[in-house]
Amino acid sequence: MAGVRVAVVTGSNKGVGLAVVRALCKQFQGDVYLTARNPQLGEEAIRALKEKEGLCPLFHQLDINDLSSIRALRDFLREKYGGLDVLINNAGIAFKVADTTPFGTQAEVTMRTNFFGTQDICNELLPLIKPNGRVVNVSSVASSMALTKCSPELQEKFRSDTITEEELVTLMKKFVEDAKKGIHQKEGWPNTAYGVTKIGVTVLSRIQARRLKETRKEEGIVLNACCPGWVRTDMAGPNATKSPDEGAETPVYLALLPPGAESPYGELVSEKKVLAW
Repeated sequence: MAGVRVAVVTGSNKGVGLAVVRALCKQFQGDVYLTARNPQLGEEAIRALKEKEGLCPLFHQLDINDLSSIRALRDFLREKYGGLDVLINNAGIAFKVADTTPFGTQAEVTMRTNFFGTQDICNELLPLIKPNGRVVNVSSVASSMALTKCSPELQEKFRSDTITEEELVTLMKKFVEDAKKGIHQKEGWPNTAYGVTKIGVTVLSRIQARRLKETRKEEGIVLNACCPGWVRTDMAGPNATKSPDEGAETPVYLALLPPGAESPYGELVSEKKVLAW
């Protein structure tokens, strides 16, 4: 199977992730893997795409909060395909606005999935990305909005072109600790757990792209972050302006950038346009 191209979409049994799988099945020349924490829900989504739409996605279990699950997928991809051509890190969570869970707990839980889960899967799967591979980390314009509400000192750190992954991890951990102590706003953080976790994803993407350029420049790998927009999903609710298929457009556009494409690169992209950071 080493000659077969392969794409993986995390958190893709519903919502934007499922729509991305649907689009890739139609546009990507190769195998497309729908992944989900719950194998039953994943298989049901696969069956619906096959029976109702005639598409042929494949399934692999994946829980981005479980390192053994990530590594099982890594080993499978390495053994069956010799690597990975397209990775779309879509899995993420958000608490509802009306949720009464303490803010510190919301910060900790959201950060664990949105930032640290994404970081873990990148650490395990980025080394597998083949030449001309494409990586898309699904972030949000909420990251840009949250950034503008950070203190000037934090904004400077998050916008830095030299911030390291270790420094970013330290900042993400500090936000969670400050939130649990109830002092996050006093420490210069905005009052949005989701927004700060997505700052983390956007900045992580900038760091990863910079590192790829330093270590694998000749291989033509392109990595970006993106915002799907406000999409009608379980997470965003029924009043959102976009359908899941419309939300999938920008992630799929970035996943299918042609060989030799040099931009966008290491950017936050929305509506197929680069957003200033």
